[in-house]
Amino acid sequence: MKCSTLNQSLCGVVVPVSALYSKKSCGVGEFSDLIPFADFCKKAGLRIVQLLPVNDTGTDSSPYNALSAFALHPLYICLDDIPEAHTFKTEIKRVRVAFEPKTPVERFRYRDILHEKNVLLHAVFNKAEAQILADAETGELAAWIKANPWIIEYAVFKNIKRQNYHASWKDWRECADMRSPSTTKITAAWHDPVLKREHLFYAWVQMHLHKQLLKAVTYCADNKILIKGDIPILMNEDSVEVWAHPEYFRSDLRAGSPPDDDNPTGQNWGFPIYNWVNLKATGYRWWKERLHHASQYYHAYRLDHILGFFRIWAIPEGETTGLLGKPIPYAEITMDDLKKAGFSEGRIRWMAEPHINTDTVQRAVHGDYLYAHGLLRKVADRIGTEELWLFKEEIKSEADIKRCGLPPEVETALRQKWTDRMLVKAGKDLHGTAVYTAAYLYRNTTAWRTLSEDEQKQFSLLVEEKETLQNRLWAEQAEDILSELCDSVDMQPCAEDLGAKPAVLPHTLEKLHILSLRVFRWERKWMESGCPFIPLQDYPKEAVAVTSVHDSSTMREWWEQELSYADMLPFFDALYIDSKMRKALCPIEGEKPAYTTALAAALLKAFVKVPSVFAIFPIQDWLGLMVDDVSSINAQDERINIPGTVSDSNWTYRLPFPIETLNKNKELIKRLRDITAVR
Repeated sequence: MKCSTLNQSLCGVVVPVSALYSKKSCGVGEFSDLIPFADFCKKAGLRIVQLLPVNDTGTDSSPYNALSAFALHPLYICLDDIPEAHTFKTEIKRVRVAFEPKTPVERFRYRDILHEKNVLLHAVFNKAEAQILADAETGELAAWIKANPWIIEYAVFKNIKRQNYHASWKDWRECADMRSPSTTKITAAWHDPVLKREHLFYAWVQMHLHKQLLKAVTYCADNKILIKGDIPILMNEDSVEVWAHPEYFRSDLRAGSPPDDDNPTGQNWGFPIYNWVNLKATGYRWWKERLHHASQYYHAYRLDHILGFFRIWAIPEGETTGLLGKPIPYAEITMDDLKKAGFSEGRIRWMAEPHINTDTVQRAVHGDYLYAHGLLRKVADRIGTEELWLFKEEIKSEADIKRCGLPPEVETALRQKWTDRMLVKAGKDLHGTAVYTAAYLYRNTTAWRTLSEDEQKQFSLLVEEKETLQNRLWAEQAEDILSELCDSVDMQPCAEDLGAKPAVLPHTLEKLHILSLRVFRWERKWMESGCPFIPLQDYPKEAVAVTSVHDSSTMREWWEQELSYADMLPFFDALYIDSKMRKALCPIEGEKPAYTTALAAALLKAFVKVPSVFAIFPIQDWLGLMVDDVSSINAQDERINIPGTVSDSNWTYRLPFPIETLNKNKELIKRLRDITAVR
């Protein structure tokens, strides 16, 4: 379903399926709701709909925390559209009424709705069991299972998970018996006559989910509405794939990101990283199957965290922050490299191993010298008679420090000391000698501050040399993987390439015809004085331009709470908003105006003139065109997710009105049409 429209500019909308509240749905958006939403988009001139990921995430509401790379989320099933459920109209209506929102800002109750839907699905299956089991032998369900072999691993996984009260597979008693790289035991479990009925339940649900999504996206395509999907790069450790195919993952390392201004200790996302060596040996078969499966539904797809195909920030298991991570692939720093740079073995040890002063712990225990020594002996060995200690050999991570049962203040001090090193051990060479990478914040360490000016210069030169080599390694890896994957399916790839970009990234995306991502508020010349916004007409054609993303504030919230008056003026310059329009929008000189319908319309009309092939804005930003009409909705109510937080508000945003109401709002549609027509 390749998006063959790169010669024309398209306006579109980003929306989670779960947000598409309609009068027919049971408290949460369903695949069938894409059909009336397509009618709204067609009338409004929105020709591409971008969805957040739609895979099964179990009890977690985050769509980026999938249990399966293939299975669709049962949350999105329309119970009314299941033929076997025709006698359950009363029960379905009860669920619909129970979860109908009482106010425009009410979030949907993820776990409650999922539970009720699953209860009803089991009831429907039980009543139609004989018919469904027969269908699994020679009918439509049998044919669907044959065409979707991934269902075997998924169904067995889900069944055992349900029996274990949704616990992680690592806590299953059956784990050791079932998990196998060859998956032969999983296949045997699938054919077990005692378990077959339970397994077929999951296959039956997935078949109906597939049919409902396919029907919806076909309707969209028939109405010239393209669908763009979202492919998260990483898999939840508690997923079918990590359970059934450990050979494709490295569970000794976790993916994350290095430190930055917003996250001074980096991020540890908790996902295992890929074993690209093993995946390459198969011709990246699993990844290609994943994309092929998605191509049934999508014309284009977003590759989440595309930087991870160049290099992943890999953090040893047991660490909580991203400080001791390393990029994979990396250019190793060897002992020979360090010695040639003038560092002795003693100096290297000083740089590579945190040295703990007794007073580090003594301060944490209010000056008690003997108590400090007693605590230190639990985790460290003293260096001779010095008041200096090295962590014991068995301490491999922050988790090991935590397990020592130290007082909280001491544990905190020692965990901070644990990361105080210039060199991060990355492995060993063929002779068993340690190799290293430079710690991301090596200039902030105790060891760095004690180096002479010449030593600092030599180490910096060594790091620069390795970074140059690493960039070549990253470009080679990304081009190898992405060229294979992008050529394997007939969909337009689009990158999520936000954050610190390697120098090689733009060229690689351009070479492979992968669209980059441009967020208007973040497109600035960050190295220049004042960090001016990049003029709209300087945006590349091969890009997706957006007003905001699911992890950021909405356009309205950014305007109201984050944008300063000083930044507003150059922002207008970048959008080519002329003086006449500025005067109309800003009646009081020196004062930032309120976010009104008129302001939203002016900004959106400017944004859609971007040269980038796609201008795809979140539904909340488009609905800014009716902000004057819905004063009860605050900007914070429209936020989808706040990274780094856990709450019932994250990922549970719902449209303030049913789709039917939007479809009847002639004024909103006219405002949208006036803007999208500019493209």
